[in-house]
Amino acid sequence: MSDRPVVGITSGDPSSIGPEVVVKALLNEDVRDCCRPLVLADARVLDHTRRMLRAGVEWTVIRRYAGPADLAPGVTLLDFANVPDPDALAPRPDAACGRASVEYVEAAIDLAMQHRIDAIATAPINKESIGLAGYRFAGHTEIMAERTGADSKVMMLAGGPLRVALVTIHIALAQVPAKLSTAGVLSTIRTTNRGLVELFGLENPRIAVCGLNPHAGEAGRFGDEEARIIRPAIERAREEGIGCSGPWPPDTIFYKAAHGGYDAVVAMYHDQGLIPLKLLAFDSAVNITLGLPIIRTSVDHGTAFDIAGKGVAHPDSMIESIKLASQFARRRQRVA
Repeated sequence: MSDRPVVGITSGDPSSIGPEVVVKALLNEDVRDCCRPLVLADARVLDHTRRMLRAGVEWTVIRRYAGPADLAPGVTLLDFANVPDPDALAPRPDAACGRASVEYVEAAIDLAMQHRIDAIATAPINKESIGLAGYRFAGHTEIMAERTGADSKVMMLAGGPLRVALVTIHIALAQVPAKLSTAGVLSTIRTTNRGLVELFGLENPRIAVCGLNPHAGEAGRFGDEEARIIRPAIERAREEGIGCSGPWPPDTIFYKAAHGGYDAVVAMYHDQGLIPLKLLAFDSAVNITLGLPIIRTSVDHGTAFDIAGKGVAHPDSMIESIKLASQFARRRQRVA
């Protein structure tokens, strides 16, 4: 056990499917074999979930965690006892649940920054809930970047045959053209390349960069962002030795990447990249935050209040998140 990385698993919004997918993931033999799990949660919520699922998973509850010496054999649950009334949870946005979910994430970040855990895998939080709790973050990625002081952050989604990195994330589609800049595209390419090398172990990554407009602008007929913003970023990245190309028409490049032509695709906005990825790996895709000084993976789905508490949530993405976090941590340990 001692050579396995310690993965901090945050349980997400207490009233969501987060606790359910965490408990189900802990039943998975591959999860138990790949890491030493430290679950950050309200123990009463996890106990309720375990009973609801009739899940045969056990854990040891602790109140404080200073480092791996505090871990029990098997699963260790760090109890925050921060849900006011676990028996009255309802599957809807709630300020108390939003506050609890952020507390798990912030604690996990601090433990990772202090090298007390090796990686973080997060269950979903709800943007409306954390807003009701007074937080201004759009989601996990923004919390991670601010608390770690990261200069650059890139959301990458990995699932099936695709890895997709996003230049812009959670903004309205109408705002995307104005938010694009050569510096921003270049930074995304650089961070993606570094992540492919350091985390995925690829020596010479092949990165395809999407255009913004149909047909990648069709030589300016459908927009000039490709020539004015995106192509200069690609040229600069290539001068730095990064193996990238484009801008490619978005409607064809994902097919080529899915068939092995590229190691990753840089997309200009959220749905441009996530629609093809979720089509191919809806249940198993993993969200990775590149550019951080710590390792963080997450499920690639939301809180799903409509099915919370019904026992029907799929744990595949949570399982893959934990496994990938463990894989990244092992690789980082080998090259340290």
